[in-house]
Amino acid sequence: MNSEASEVREVFDAVVAAADAPIFIVTVAVDAERAGCVVGFASQVSIEPPRFLVCLSKANRTYRIAAAAHHLAVHLVDRDNTALAQLFGAETGDEVDKYSWCRWRVGPHGAPVLDDAAAWFVGRIITRHDFGDHEGVVVSPEFGSAPAQSINVLHYRDVADLEPGHPS
Repeated sequence: MNSEASEVREVFDAVVAAADAPIFIVTVAVDAERAGCVVGFASQVSIEPPRFLVCLSKANRTYRIAAAAHHLAVHLVDRDNTALAQLFGAETGDEVDKYSWCRWRVGPHGAPVLDDAAAWFVGRIITRHDFGDHEGVVVSPEFGSAPAQSINVLHYRDVADLEPGHPS
């Protein structure tokens, strides 16, 4: 990378860090296989109809399980529950059954729903896009549970020092 490209990359990284996006946990199940991970790249992408984009790292077990899924669950995490983000962000499902370390239930369409999440929705996967080292998965929300009035959302800055279970 030349110095000009390096400077642009530093500026880009600073802008994204300053935006301090909320952290989501995505969970998915296909047959007896369950997976889940922290997702740092996610956003609403349409108002009507409602659509939400989550980007899954191709190095991640969740990506491999989600490749065969029709639905997935997206969870919003409260800052008081960083342990949940630690579990789903710093551990890999290739080595640890994350679900044995948290409270969860089978939700709509068989998607694992994390009981300690501040809010969640299950969405039908309507399209996928290759974004390089991540795959963008667009979902159409079908079921969910809204957050309490006074939620203190977990943000990127809260987990920036988290050592990921897989490189992204």
